[in-house]
Amino acid sequence: MRFLEHDDDDPILSVVNLIDLFLVVIAMLMVVIVRNPLNPFVNDDVIVVEKPGQSDMRITIKEGEELTRYEASGEIGEGQGIRAGVTYRLPDGRLVYVPERQELSPSDGMQ
Repeated sequence: MRFLEHDDDDPILSVVNLIDLFLVVIAMLMVVIVRNPLNPFVNDDVIVVEKPGQSDMRITIKEGEELTRYEASGEIGEGQGIRAGVTYRLPDGRLVYVPERQELSPSDGMQ
C-alpha cells in the first residue's frame, strides 16, 4: 500500500499549468495583433473597406499613425462639378479610367 503514501497532487503543478496556458493565450493574441492591417506598430499606409457596396459601408484609412474613418450615410451625394472621364470594367475585373480630353481656350496661353 505504498502508493497511498505517495501524494502526486502538488498544488504548485496546477499553477504551472495555468501559467503555461496563459503564455499560449498571450502568444495567440500577439499573432492576431501583428497580422491586423491596422496594427499600431507598423507605419504602412492601409485602406480597409468594410461591407463594400452596402448602405452601412465603412472606409478606414491609416496613414502612418493617423486613422481616418468614413461612414456611409445611405444618402445620394450632391455637388457641383464637371465630368472628368469614364471608367470601364474589363472582363478580368480590372477597372480602367479614361480621362476626357480638355479643350484649351486661348485664354490659357497655349494653342
